[in-house]
Amino acid sequence: MKMRNQSHCIKVLILCILAAGSTHAQLQLGFYTKSCPKAEQIIANFVHEHIRNAPSLAAPLIRMHFHDCFVRGCDGSVLLNSTSKQAEKDAPPNLTVRGFDFIDRVKSLVEAECPGVVSCADILALSARDSVAATGGPYWKVPTGRRDGVISNLVEARSQIPAPFHNITVLQKLFQDQGLDLKDLVLLSGAHTIGISLCTSFSNRLYNFTGKGDQDPSLDSEYAKNLKTFKCKNINDNTTIVEMDPGSRKTFDLSYYNQVSKRRGLFESDAALLNNAVTKSLVTQLLQGSIENFYAEFAKSIEKMGKIKVKTGSEGEIRKQCAFVNS
Repeated sequence: MKMRNQSHCIKVLILCILAAGSTHAQLQLGFYTKSCPKAEQIIANFVHEHIRNAPSLAAPLIRMHFHDCFVRGCDGSVLLNSTSKQAEKDAPPNLTVRGFDFIDRVKSLVEAECPGVVSCADILALSARDSVAATGGPYWKVPTGRRDGVISNLVEARSQIPAPFHNITVLQKLFQDQGLDLKDLVLLSGAHTIGISLCTSFSNRLYNFTGKGDQDPSLDSEYAKNLKTFKCKNINDNTTIVEMDPGSRKTFDLSYYNQVSKRRGLFESDAALLNNAVTKSLVTQLLQGSIENFYAEFAKSIEKMGKIKVKTGSEGEIRKQCAFVNS
């Protein structure tokens, strides 16, 4: 009797282990090879054609993918429009996200080829990868098979997406909540090597850091002076844009980490990488390594991020339009 109970417990344990790993296991490279063989090529062709004329779109698309994965996993919930309930798209962290129309256009092309087969979540993940690669940046593997979520919640987006004003403690917690570690934090922050920001995302560092009209002491004083003189001339400037990686924002390179090491990271979240022994050491290691090493390590972290709490199998749905759940 005792042996039978032990055998039953072992079987239950094995089933639990298999169930725990099944979510990731169901993502696979070339998931649509039979159901929509041209899907990935359609996406790649559209991305390469348009990114050539609008390379600045690569940064918003990778940011959108990041924001999507941090709320309910990589399920395309960031793409949903608000209804009677406010969606992630209308949360403060997403008000400056661009590229929703781009994803809708890609979706329409894929739907024309294979109706109801390819998820918006996969289209977003592939578009983010292809747009970065199209600008000469790293290329990473994107296993597919994600399904689309049907819930999108503004409150969750507000609390779960890392913000430019977060310190290292908060950042570490938010990343840990998604199964990501400090190395992933440093590497994914490297996406700030491309793109731009509005002054209002960091102007408190220049004019009112602690609420006393002061400047953030962790920000290089010469850099701060330059920003105040030529860019963000007052704390409420919500129209002027600033390069996150000055002089190198169109190139996916190590320059961002060089800026951070010189205390010239634009956001508090960038400066935070120097406030932890592990993250500071990782920044130094990346700067001492090659661009090829950075690309390889970045690929590992974003591939890991792309698997966060994905919906597969019969979970969720395949949306007909990315901004709306199926009726």
